Amino acid sequence: MKKIEAVVRHHKLDEIKEALVTKGFGGMTATEVQGFGRQKGQTETYRGAEYSIDFVPKIKIEIVCTDEQCQEIVDTIIQKAQSGQIGDGKIFISELTDAIRIRTAETGSSAI
Repeated sequence: MKKIEAVVRHHKLDEIKEALVTKGFGGMTATEVQGFGRQKGQTETYRGAEYSIDFVPKIKIEIVCTDEQCQEIVDTIIQKAQSGQIGDGKIFISELTDAIRIRTAETGSSAI
């Protein structure tokens, strides 16, 4: 099993979710997060005064899937989130040793 964490722009969430649901991937968690990478935050102007925002608001999507589903999910996220500009986001993939469905106590891939 794999855990996919994608940090993307807010306005891309619905596109990504719809594409994944259309392809049959139904479960995900989305969390509002803040951070910065190469773009080093951004500069805003308010009432003529310029100020810096160090952390840029993003959405983190977390998906647990089987090894076989992983590449298709990653490809879908890239396709929907990519604009070609700095700040499109990142995807992190990690091994998951186990998953447990609390209600039924199912484990492994049957729990996802």
